[in-house]
Amino acid sequence: MNLPNKITVSRILLIPIFLILMLVPFDWGTLHYFGADLETAHFAGAILFIIASVTDWIDGYFARKYDLVTNLGKFLDPLADKLLVSAALIVLVEMHLAPSWIVIVIISREFAVTGLRLILAGTGEVVAANMLGKIKTWTQIIAISALLLHNMPFSAIHFPFADIMLWVAFIFTVWSGWDYFYINRGIFRHSK
Repeated sequence: MNLPNKITVSRILLIPIFLILMLVPFDWGTLHYFGADLETAHFAGAILFIIASVTDWIDGYFARKYDLVTNLGKFLDPLADKLLVSAALIVLVEMHLAPSWIVIVIISREFAVTGLRLILAGTGEVVAANMLGKIKTWTQIIAISALLLHNMPFSAIHFPFADIMLWVAFIFTVWSGWDYFYINRGIFRHSK
């Protein structure tokens, strides 16, 4: 259990705390900034989500810089990402801040690509995240963060940044999923 793996595990452990902050009706007051009203507990949950998301970059940085890449890390890191993003998206549906059909498509893509990776791993092939996958991940994190923050600070100028970013994340999610399957389409032709 090296440092990058400990950081990844901490990301997983932050998910229940995030869920509690977002779903338990705490009465900690409401923040009124930039033309938006945001419950204090939800603001804390949004900040926790952002911190947890940044740990994804931090653990990867340490793993590559100090040659600490392990099989456990290869398993835990994408799992932690998918758990965090899925939990946040489901919370956004619960809060009526994201359409359920977009969330279903995004989560379905994650399951489909994970399944493809498992099939490829069975043949000895490892599918590394490509640039489209990385862009997908960051657009999802930005969209979720903006939605959790009720579009602050863009709400002050009535610019729907959070909604636009959700659509951008949706487009990159579908595009990168299609790309993974297209590049690896041969695996289905040669299956028996």
